[in-house]
Amino acid sequence: MKTKSPNFVGKHILMIVENLAVPFDSRVWQEATALRQSGAEVSIICPTMKGYTKRYECLEGIEIYRHSLATEGDGALGYLFEYGSALFWWFYLSLRIYFRKPFQVIHGCNPPDLIFIVALPFKLFGVKYVFDHHDANPELFIAKFGRKGFFYHLMVWLERATFSVADYSIATNQSYREIALKRGGMRPEKVAVVRSGPNLDRMKIRPANKVHKKGRAYLVGYLGTIGEQEGIDLLLDAAKQITAVRQDVQFAIIGAGTSLEAMKALSVQMNLQNYVTFYGRLPDDQMLDILNTADVCVNPDRPTEMNDISTMNKIMEYMALKKPIVQFDLKEGRFSAQDASLYADHTKPDDFAQKILELINSKPLRVQMGEYGYHQVVNQLSWTYERKKLLTLYHNVLAFNQRQSMLVSVLKLFSPPSRAGKAVSKM
Repeated sequence: MKTKSPNFVGKHILMIVENLAVPFDSRVWQEATALRQSGAEVSIICPTMKGYTKRYECLEGIEIYRHSLATEGDGALGYLFEYGSALFWWFYLSLRIYFRKPFQVIHGCNPPDLIFIVALPFKLFGVKYVFDHHDANPELFIAKFGRKGFFYHLMVWLERATFSVADYSIATNQSYREIALKRGGMRPEKVAVVRSGPNLDRMKIRPANKVHKKGRAYLVGYLGTIGEQEGIDLLLDAAKQITAVRQDVQFAIIGAGTSLEAMKALSVQMNLQNYVTFYGRLPDDQMLDILNTADVCVNPDRPTEMNDISTMNKIMEYMALKKPIVQFDLKEGRFSAQDASLYADHTKPDDFAQKILELINSKPLRVQMGEYGYHQVVNQLSWTYERKKLLTLYHNVLAFNQRQSMLVSVLKLFSPPSRAGKAVSKM
């Protein structure tokens, strides 16, 4: 049992998540349980999704309030409906929770960079805002739509507004910390790096289940979102090249997203339906069954500025299961995996295929890379280490009586960006 801290006991923290249900969102759930185990009361507002349909649930002492959400956005109108619906529910549920038991902190997890709108009026009552920076939305916009313009500049302003309102910020890696400091203008002592380290109590190694290989000798596994920037089409191109020369490799793709149906259709169009299985989102037990069976795990994220500076949870989760990895050569991906991964040339499916085959053809190399990755997780990257960083930040949040007033936050919203901020914004 974790030791409770006097700084946390009697405090109430409200966490707001827009794009995933909790506890399915493993990072948010790990943060919430760490805060609860330290003595704080924790409430969470999040959307419903398949498998998480209860509007109210109390799990491990954490109260979860779920709301319906408009269809996941894929275009300006779609995002307007999705985020407009989310804003309504955030305001309604946060007021309901506050009147039941006032909270001292709102912990907002992006995307989108809109949660500051809910936090702003609560500053009148002394509530602090902690921004948990999961996605760099200006870069994400470019990755999705390939252009700048009005909506891109709106993303830049909303990001700056978020940092302006935030009392503290949590970055998932050093690249995101640099955004908070340079583009967001935050003071260094107000920004902490808390990586999405895998929880080894959750990501457990278990025996392979050969049924997932569909009668073939090898299995290549993918876990994650299936959107445009995730490069599943590049993975299918690599699979096509591999299956053209050998028929003993099966591919398992776990996850969902706006491009799932399009990728399924592309797989059929490429005559890969017998070699590629799309599983959709799965409960942990089934997901672990498949990934533990995989001989190689992959991350085909497109080399974009967004992906280059982002740490993908899947990388460290693969490492926690002793899996060798193939990915494109991206800054944060290489920082996390190091020698646990082979790195393909930018957006070249043929090189990606060759790297997969290099691992398929060498069991000693697979074992060596898997052991290296597991050692890194156990000794440096697991949630055990990141949990301490989160709690250190929250000791400051809860003990620090001075807070940024609503007036100061509003003035900062409309002040011109710093010169450093402008420089970092160039892409």
